[in-house]
Amino acid sequence: MTSFGLKVTRQAFAQLERLSPTLSGRLAFELFCRTPSRKPTGAKARRVFQAGAERLRQASMVRLALSRGMAAAHHLGQVTTAPEAETPARILVVHGWGSRAEYLTELAMGLLDAGAEVVLLDLPGHGASSGRRLDLKIAAEAIVAAERHFGRFDGVVGHSFGGASVMMAAGAIFNDFRRLEARRIALIGAPSSIGEVFSGFATAIGLGRPGLSALRARAIDLGGRAIEDLDCVAVARRLDRPLLVVHAEDDKEVNVGHAQRYIGVSPRIRHLWANGHGHRRIVSAPEVIRAVGDFLLADRLTHADHQRVVS
Repeated sequence: MTSFGLKVTRQAFAQLERLSPTLSGRLAFELFCRTPSRKPTGAKARRVFQAGAERLRQASMVRLALSRGMAAAHHLGQVTTAPEAETPARILVVHGWGSRAEYLTELAMGLLDAGAEVVLLDLPGHGASSGRRLDLKIAAEAIVAAERHFGRFDGVVGHSFGGASVMMAAGAIFNDFRRLEARRIALIGAPSSIGEVFSGFATAIGLGRPGLSALRARAIDLGGRAIEDLDCVAVARRLDRPLLVVHAEDDKEVNVGHAQRYIGVSPRIRHLWANGHGHRRIVSAPEVIRAVGDFLLADRLTHADHQRVVS
């Protein structure tokens, strides 16, 4: 059943769109970018958050300066100045919309146990980062800022909106920032077509075609790129880097079609269908954590095996 608040929102946007499609689209885009409360809602969310906060006690936090505000990065593992061949793999973990580092600590600990050095990023408007607004461009800036501070990542894993943001950063879609150079990328429950995301949001709030056009125009004005450029599959085709796409067919928040769009694009793209885990549980599923770790650490494992053979 549609909530009362959503019914009111839909009625308001329908009326405003009749008066001014441009204004309705601009307001809709601002609503789209407005980040939710950082506090966990519900007993289960509070338990997961508290467990994650406890795990993060062993992390050191770095504040990354952005063009506006800052992003917090939580570092797990020991910083070393040893030659690259002797250092652990460095992995970046990026959460989704309305989430924060605490909710991805099971995944981070799995990577840490596998021998990686892990950085969990709080995107702007989330967790310990500043602001109450987030879009793909701001997210890409934060991701690139993390790599600038910690050095090139061997791998990066992004969940949901975080996965789409990782692809924008890796594809250097926004010319203001340099490219994310991570060697391997894993996407979990991530949208691949931002144009489709905008359309779904417009439908949810009762915005018609004129308002949607204005929303898209506002996104183009602020991001500096056409909506067609915000396509993660096109980025993957250009990058030609190893990519793991993890998705559950029962995901009710990001339709499985977003993952299916990657099928056949490149022999370097693999799929893992984690059915039964939905959209949120998927990041803490043991088989998903193992698969992501094996994939992101594959280059280091190959190197270690080679060293054993040589010695």
